[in-house]
Amino acid sequence: MADLSQKIAQGRGDAPADLVLRGGRVFDVITGAFLDGDVAICGDTIVGTCARYDGKQVVDVSGLTLVPGFIDTHLHIESSLVTPFEFDRLVAPLGVTTAICDPHEIANVLGVPGIQYFLDAALETVLDIRVNLSSCVPSSHMETTGATIEAADLLPLRNHPAVIGLAEMMNYPGVLHQDPGIMAKLRAFEGGHIDGHAPMLSGRDLNAYIAAGIRTEHEATTQEEAREKLQKGLRVLIREGSVSKDLDALLPLLDDRTSAYMCFCTDDRNPLDIGEHGHLDYLIRTAVARGTSPVAAYRAASLSAAEAFGLKDRGVIAPGQRADIACLGSLEACDARMTLCGGIHAAELAFSARKITPPIGRASVKAPPVTGTDFRTSSNRETTDVIGIIPGKIITDHLQDNITPTDGDKRPDTARDLVKIAVVERHGVNGNIATGFVKGFGLKHGAIASTVCHDHHNIVCVGADYDDMAVAVNRLSHLEGGFVVVTDGQITAELALPVAGLMSLAPFEEVRASLETLRDAARALGVTLQEPFLQLAFLALPVIPKLKITDRGMVDVTKFEIISS
Repeated sequence: MADLSQKIAQGRGDAPADLVLRGGRVFDVITGAFLDGDVAICGDTIVGTCARYDGKQVVDVSGLTLVPGFIDTHLHIESSLVTPFEFDRLVAPLGVTTAICDPHEIANVLGVPGIQYFLDAALETVLDIRVNLSSCVPSSHMETTGATIEAADLLPLRNHPAVIGLAEMMNYPGVLHQDPGIMAKLRAFEGGHIDGHAPMLSGRDLNAYIAAGIRTEHEATTQEEAREKLQKGLRVLIREGSVSKDLDALLPLLDDRTSAYMCFCTDDRNPLDIGEHGHLDYLIRTAVARGTSPVAAYRAASLSAAEAFGLKDRGVIAPGQRADIACLGSLEACDARMTLCGGIHAAELAFSARKITPPIGRASVKAPPVTGTDFRTSSNRETTDVIGIIPGKIITDHLQDNITPTDGDKRPDTARDLVKIAVVERHGVNGNIATGFVKGFGLKHGAIASTVCHDHHNIVCVGADYDDMAVAVNRLSHLEGGFVVVTDGQITAELALPVAGLMSLAPFEEVRASLETLRDAARALGVTLQEPFLQLAFLALPVIPKLKITDRGMVDVTKFEIISS
């Protein structure tokens, strides 16, 4: 960080700036104007624009458009399947300079040490990782996790320099009914930032939820839902992840007026999607291509995001602001040619100079060995609750279908796209195994399984053959977690995720290649979903309507209760 006197001197031109960007034009996300002149940087701070400056280092950015670095307002870095350091290397060159993460995936496995791992890493990465402390570990009382986090566990972390506030308050029924544990967390962070998570909440219930001090919302999936939330003062974060795709639905609301209260986020996006389409750059590029004004799109990605989370030192290219800058070929292409994070060029030299925080959470998969018979669904009732997948959404339909028991077991029926889904507790707590049915995979034979299973991260498996399901589940224990595809008793593709069963130790390029192989292997089983593994993970999240499954059984999320078999 630069000395105050140095900043003033360099801003006046009394001393050469540490770094000068020359020849480009600045896109002002406040007025929408293009500004000529150099950008002068002292340490990590912009000290001059719209003038000529001398510099100790001058970088020619002729022909490029300079915009404020992008801020991902809500994500779980664990869902990128790589460590925070590989995520840094993956997205910073794409123009992302701040990532506001909730490490509740690793927290559900390891507890507070998982959050501490992210706090330690946040001090070493090139891009600025900010952390919202996980509010719902577990997300509800209807699942088994590896840890439980209470308000008293979070308070010692509140003043860490990377911490913003309290992460997404997923247990919205707990807020509305004033659950004591939830109330303690809300009171502990009262007056600070509290992230929201309230899918399909409306009317007086929404009023009460917002009155609890909640300020943002990333679960709106329709214009009507987003409009009501905007009109009630919530800042709406437009999400476009690998599974949850709300950009198309919400873009019509994003304009020059609303952009002050709308932002972008990815929530859960894996390296395959990032490699094929992009990260926040994809959201911005798509928005502009579909008619959103550039000032609205780029403002939502920077200044509005900074304002929403109280980050007053960034979001615009102006004196006194953090030198977070994406240098683009054009606004339309949103193609970063160079990214500065706090004045540091996000490139290999900077990445190689980082101090890497040692990974934690090895050998965290402690599931019991299973056999094919463990996946039987005993019942004498034909009427069966079925999870109905909605492509591009993490909300599901609550379907019912008739499945006639055979020898006391309801078996998969691939002709009707009714396949078995199971959750196996893997934290070594109780060994629970729950089974149910899901429609929408298109799977014809074999099985796929994963330890990425929101938010409890037990093992989730979907299959048409019980023995293949058993092979897949047992393999995950040997891998220390990950993804597996099995057919005819043979493993056809896999990816090890040994860091808490969530993240790989490999470079993101290797993870991306493995995901391509896994996707092809899943398609060979008949799977029609674009992203089957993360879609599978969200089928176990009991705070997203309407029907889900945990290790304790099928969950009617609308009633917030486990369905009796």
